[in-house]
Amino acid sequence: MKYTVKGTQEEGVQACAKHFIGNEQETQRSNVIYPDGTEVAAISSNIDDRTLHELYLPPFADAVKAGVATVMCGYNRLNQTYTCQNSKLLNGILKEELGFLGYVVSDFYATHDGVPAIEAGLDMNMPGPWDSMTAAMTYLGGNNASLWGQNLTTSVGNGSLSEERLDDMIRRIMTPYFHLGQNEGFPSVDPSGYFITAVTAGYIQTSRGAPPARDVRGDHAKLIRRIGAEATVLLKNVNSTLPLKTPLSIGVFGNDAGLPADGMYVLGDDPPYPGVPRSGYEMGTLSVGGGSGSGRSTYVVSPLNALMARAKNFGGRVQYILDNALIAKGDFSTLYPTPEVCLVFLKTWCGEGTDRASFENDWNSTLVVERVASHCPNTVVVTHSAGVNTMPWAENENVTAILAAHYPGQESGNSIVDVLFGDINPSGRLPYTIPRREADYALPITNMTGDQSRNASAWQSDFTEGLYIDYRHFDAMNITPLYDFGYGLSYTTFEIVGTPSADLLQKELPPFPPSSQVEPGGIPGSGMKCSKSRLSSVTQDQSPAQLLCSST
Repeated sequence: MKYTVKGTQEEGVQACAKHFIGNEQETQRSNVIYPDGTEVAAISSNIDDRTLHELYLPPFADAVKAGVATVMCGYNRLNQTYTCQNSKLLNGILKEELGFLGYVVSDFYATHDGVPAIEAGLDMNMPGPWDSMTAAMTYLGGNNASLWGQNLTTSVGNGSLSEERLDDMIRRIMTPYFHLGQNEGFPSVDPSGYFITAVTAGYIQTSRGAPPARDVRGDHAKLIRRIGAEATVLLKNVNSTLPLKTPLSIGVFGNDAGLPADGMYVLGDDPPYPGVPRSGYEMGTLSVGGGSGSGRSTYVVSPLNALMARAKNFGGRVQYILDNALIAKGDFSTLYPTPEVCLVFLKTWCGEGTDRASFENDWNSTLVVERVASHCPNTVVVTHSAGVNTMPWAENENVTAILAAHYPGQESGNSIVDVLFGDINPSGRLPYTIPRREADYALPITNMTGDQSRNASAWQSDFTEGLYIDYRHFDAMNITPLYDFGYGLSYTTFEIVGTPSADLLQKELPPFPPSSQVEPGGIPGSGMKCSKSRLSSVTQDQSPAQLLCSST
């Protein structure tokens, strides 16, 4: 998290590290109160101390070291206690062990009590009201009922909350405010924010008469476009299929290639927005995910539009079929001539409050790729997804290139076209391992059913895998993945000069890892290389065989 924190706070904006900690699944992430009054607690992530400290804590330690302003606790429980009311977690590990000096803020409605939560280390309760219905009343001018608010004032007055702890909360909240200079020349709150939030959540039905949103875009589009392109991961590139030259006939396939059919903002199935399929909207490129990771785009450049604009420059023709159901039938009689290159765009919806049911891309993706590849011997697949996808078609000889573009934002089409035609060298690396089969991960979500799900404390997620997640799991089980953690190709070749590895037999490690330099070569053009260092050790303490210790 270090560079994200520094980059954000260098601009005078407070960075927030979340969720602290163990929010590793969305199913039953929050407590549920049924109409009959039965309350079922949120899932408990049961993690042993070593695994917590060695695996899940380091990113937060990294953020604290970088001076992060605030840390957000989550909805889940950790070892049976809600994270926003877990004194060992907030007071002990975060504030004492890591020396965190900022403030701990709850996620929306993740606060379960008043003084006990404060004494456990929670410094700010968000958004104030204790549930969405009360929040709706607040937006509409009603009372701001809160577990804190006036209750906090009363608690200080009757001595149940010490003034010393109150002062500590205030210091922690105000220190980042002054440290980042937010008291001087900081922009005022956009007045449209209230209406955007209220309309989106359904608290009010119209924004007629609301002030327009403040335009702060500047030349951000250039940066978004470049980041989207450079962060793309090139997974396969047979015989230098990419970058494309000037193909006179281009085929574009898949429901992820065109513009969204329903405006610039899609909620998907994130509660409380029913009615949209689990896999999000059917037609249109997926540039962002759902839930709090979503946003309202002022425009979206689709891959199809960007490809048409590029092809026009060299007289190319773009043919397309965007309906996945039609593609799955395998009837390509409307295409003539057969495209020189066929670009298939796939997507995977990812939101908030629910877990993905499968690693496969959505909307019958496997059959779509197979149908196109059977018709086109030069098929390039582009995926827009938030994380791991299985790719059973990856070794199809007619699939000549694969690009994982993730969620590139509103310049989606321009970003991928810049990569396809070599204007920008894809430099992304996988932050996860892609398996050959979904079963290779063997870590399903905890999902209770029937009467068991109504048991107040039934939702228990025991992290029995310990330290063995992702590439550590694959190493331990001797499973060969499709694409390894950190994998990513380039249009440029690189030579590592120096000492890429060394045997260390002494008990203590040297102060610095083996030194090496990365020098570009091969295909001319700019390129960036992220080299990884892995530490292998022979131990008797159940440590993973290899650990990623640095990357540059």
